[in-house]
Amino acid sequence: MKVLNGWDAVSGKEGRAYAKIDGNNEELFYAKTIEAKVEKTKSQVKSIGRRMVGHKTTGAEGTGSMTIYYITPLFRAKLAEWKATGRDAYFDLVIENDDPDSSAGRQIIRLEGVNLDATVLAKLDGDSDDPLEEETDFTFEDWDILTPFSKV
Repeated sequence: MKVLNGWDAVSGKEGRAYAKIDGNNEELFYAKTIEAKVEKTKSQVKSIGRRMVGHKTTGAEGTGSMTIYYITPLFRAKLAEWKATGRDAYFDLVIENDDPDSSAGRQIIRLEGVNLDATVLAKLDGDSDDPLEEETDFTFEDWDILTPFSKV
């Protein structure tokens, strides 16, 4: 019987993320959380002699979200560039899980064609003692698993 050892659960703090923007790799050391998912689009398949509705996958959509500390002008600069030129910023995002304590090893996922849905322009918060953060949702056009987790 296999069991999950506690140390094999992957720590979300162990890893890094990079954004490749205009040919430059920007380490997102100021990221607090990043999550990306693929949601499949399905069509219903109804047929005679079957009471249950079947489903056929017909496509997919990549979406995600991230929370970053409010300390970088990078995304505001890209938004200003879009305003001035009409050219929107699409970039690749590489997310690496790398918990040295876990037998799962390392996983590296590359999201391609990432485009932010919103960017915070300015922020103050006199009601909080916590560092300023900004949250944004994003979409992506494609993805690759560059390095999969090992089987535990």
